Amino acid sequence: MGQNVQVVIATKRPTAVVARATTWDEFPRLWKHLLDEVYAFLKTSDVSQTGHNVMLYKDDVPNVEVGVEVAQSFSSPGPVVSSALPAGEVAMVVHRGGYERLGSSHQAVIDWCASNGRERAGPRWEIYGDWQEDPTQLDTEVYYLLK
Repeated sequence: MGQNVQVVIATKRPTAVVARATTWDEFPRLWKHLLDEVYAFLKTSDVSQTGHNVMLYKDDVPNVEVGVEVAQSFSSPGPVVSSALPAGEVAMVVHRGGYERLGSSHQAVIDWCASNGRERAGPRWEIYGDWQEDPTQLDTEVYYLLK
């Protein structure tokens, strides 16, 4: 099944995140703990969640940021800090379905960039849509910042 990769201009979106350097093997066991830290912080702060859960992969190490979209930047001593999703020209696709196949949408964007002569800048991220019990109803936006 082909996926409809689009080039769009992403705007900077403020986030509340926990940032970590990890490994690809460790990350699947780590992300939920990091997201739980963000939600615990939001319960005790005046920071308002305005959007969805996000995961920003800053590079291939991977250095990651796991969190949620919020109304504006804020000050915090950590471990939850103010950040933002990058702004600029991106290649993106909407992944529909279960998370176990999310890699196919990442690969679709990588393949599209290669076949269209577009260079990826490095950062990439996912914005998770509203939770649905039926995995076929899940939507996740996948973005790759372009050079």
